[in-house]
Amino acid sequence: MKKKILIIGGTGFLGYHLAKKCISKNWIVHSVSTRKPKKIRKLNKIKYLIIDITNKKKIKNYLNYKYDYVVNFGGYVNHQEKRKTYASHYLGCKNLVDFFVNKKIKSFIQIGSCVEYGFFKSPQKETDVSKIDNIRSTYGKAKFLATRYLIKKYNEKKFPCTILRLYLVYGPRQDFNRLVPIVIRGCLKNIKFPTSEGSQSRNFLFVDDFVEAVMKCIKNDVSRGQIFNVGSNKSIKLRKVITQIQKVVKSGYPEWGKIKLREDEIFNLYPNIQKIKKKLNWEPKVNFTNGLIRTINYYKKNL
Repeated sequence: MKKKILIIGGTGFLGYHLAKKCISKNWIVHSVSTRKPKKIRKLNKIKYLIIDITNKKKIKNYLNYKYDYVVNFGGYVNHQEKRKTYASHYLGCKNLVDFFVNKKIKSFIQIGSCVEYGFFKSPQKETDVSKIDNIRSTYGKAKFLATRYLIKKYNEKKFPCTILRLYLVYGPRQDFNRLVPIVIRGCLKNIKFPTSEGSQSRNFLFVDDFVEAVMKCIKNDVSRGQIFNVGSNKSIKLRKVITQIQKVVKSGYPEWGKIKLREDEIFNLYPNIQKIKKKLNWEPKVNFTNGLIRTINYYKKNL
């Protein structure tokens, strides 16, 4: 019997790469999103469903296929739209859980976020439990509430959930609303582009390593009811990231300091990943330089 997976947000950057991996394993793949996939992320062997996960009725009417696994990347991308952000990232997740809680699925993977840790300093650990009042953004609060609801359902009904708290994932086919592709585009076009002063440190993970973490969680029962940090255990200053891209491409003009830092800017953000290493034998394999070169080579051909 072929494995059957439902990917919520399967038309996005992360959803695309997971779907591609599942297709390579000859799984049946269905995607749920609020719009059709962009041309660069359309896959032939996927059934694409247009469903708003904040609408319980549509979930009930259109998701009656018997799935083995569900992975939830769903959520509104523009976090400035606070109502839509809260509804999609929390209520949407809650609707999915309530629908699948009695469907006997084998695994439900929720994509969480490092911002759920609130004020906890890096390296952040899964045992660092924030209070919702210590989380700055509507997006962070929504993710935090989704995690809390999932763990509650695991404790009450052994709902087979796993929460993956992501840091910064990058790679080919990412939209131009994230740092790495923005900088790559500016350098490839050999133009001036605004940046911050670059003093912040962030954590970067190549998308193939992220997909491998998801697959390990899907297959391994020890992941049920668990929260895992997914990232590398190193932080890199953004100035170094930008200059490294500039060096590889050999062009581009970053305008340092044009983008002002937020008042609540976190200067150093990276995870402790010992838990996922120990329980699932997962750790990143692609170093940042190699991942960057692979990403740049994609955009060179597809800009």
